[in-house]
Amino acid sequence: MLRICAVFVLITLPLMAVANPQGIIRVIDADTWDVADTRVRLHGIDAPELAQTCDSQQRASWPCGHWVSDQVRAHYDGKIARCDTITTDRYNRTVARCWVDGRDAGQDMVANGLAFAYRKYSMEYDLDEKGAAINNRGLHAHYIQSPAQFRANPAKGRPAPDRPAPDRPAPDRDCLIKGNISSKGARIYHVPGQRDYQRTVISENKGERWFCTAENALDAGWRKAKR
Repeated sequence: MLRICAVFVLITLPLMAVANPQGIIRVIDADTWDVADTRVRLHGIDAPELAQTCDSQQRASWPCGHWVSDQVRAHYDGKIARCDTITTDRYNRTVARCWVDGRDAGQDMVANGLAFAYRKYSMEYDLDEKGAAINNRGLHAHYIQSPAQFRANPAKGRPAPDRPAPDRPAPDRDCLIKGNISSKGARIYHVPGQRDYQRTVISENKGERWFCTAENALDAGWRKAKR
């Protein structure tokens, strides 16, 4: 009986190690790492693709995908990660939440504007992204397509035909709420982090405008977007 138990323990130990990766990080790209011998996709975040570009406020294109990966590599490569497995994705990567130096790496990346909250899979970092957007941290200081939109767009970096071009930045960094007027005349405001915030374009010649607070928008006759 003891021999059977010992054999069971020896068999399950490697499985446990794979289930919760721990070890030295090798950054593949911003949200995909090798942790020891396990390929890990960080849970709840979505970073720009390597080929993705952004536009500066002067409308100059620059390789933000490579920049983000370089930033993450400089900060995390060679450090030790402890990860908790969530699931396995379709590419057979371990999807996990990882801690480095006692901190949630995904949360830090979103809070510093190096990645977006991947709300399709988790709302864990929703407030962290909103804080980064309001304070123009990292990618939020530039025009950027969401990584999901970029992956779905065959033009690779250009807005899809049925989507408007990225909006110009707010004239006041403390007034980031977008007051949009729909084709039916409905006045709707969007706050950073909502689903359609990034794709919403403000056309002041149509009566659309920026607001500093939700109260300002409500007082002016706008209602909050449902999503």
